[in-house]
Amino acid sequence: FCVLRKILKSLLGSEGSGSKEAGSFRHNTNLKANEHWIEVPTRNKVVMFLSSRRGLRIGTAVARISRRYQLSRSFSTEAPRYPIPPFTLETAIEKTKMAEDAWNTKDPEKVSMAYSKDSEWRNRSVFVKGRSEIKEFLTDKWKKELDYKLEKRYWCHANNRIAVRFAYEYRNADGEWFRAHGNENWEFDELGYMTRREGSHSQSTILWYAEN
Repeated sequence: FCVLRKILKSLLGSEGSGSKEAGSFRHNTNLKANEHWIEVPTRNKVVMFLSSRRGLRIGTAVARISRRYQLSRSFSTEAPRYPIPPFTLETAIEKTKMAEDAWNTKDPEKVSMAYSKDSEWRNRSVFVKGRSEIKEFLTDKWKKELDYKLEKRYWCHANNRIAVRFAYEYRNADGEWFRAHGNENWEFDELGYMTRREGSHSQSTILWYAEN
């Protein structure tokens, strides 16, 4: 099991940074005289257990550990979307800036990929769930809101949540301009995808005065 510990460290070390638990594990031989187990926390909070009889070949045990470890990593097929929780002040501001840049592309496909597959939105009185509905919502939004320009500003954060305030301007097909102000509350999963978005804002018409 000293050999197993070294191999596990090598396997888990490939996860990279971003989780305090990655690369750590515990080994216990006090359960029964003929059993061992190893507990491995991974980035996705999946715990593996290995129980082996005395006399089991180390090579077989290592193969079993490797297969179970790969299985635990396959629960999510999507790559992490950095930065990931828990957020620091710097990473929360970075996440906010990334959202601002993405929305200003006015690309529904690109924007939707920042949200989890089952993400839930409340956008004023409109409720949206899942990436397909998010793309549909944004496509309809930017067909009507022309020359759209958005600013998002970090407000506060805690663990896997970020609050922001925002303002944006746009014009309609008739050439009338509007400005909206509001705030959003975001919640993220462990891979950095937004699972929940609560948005509230008010909107007013921009009046232009011609000089005499």
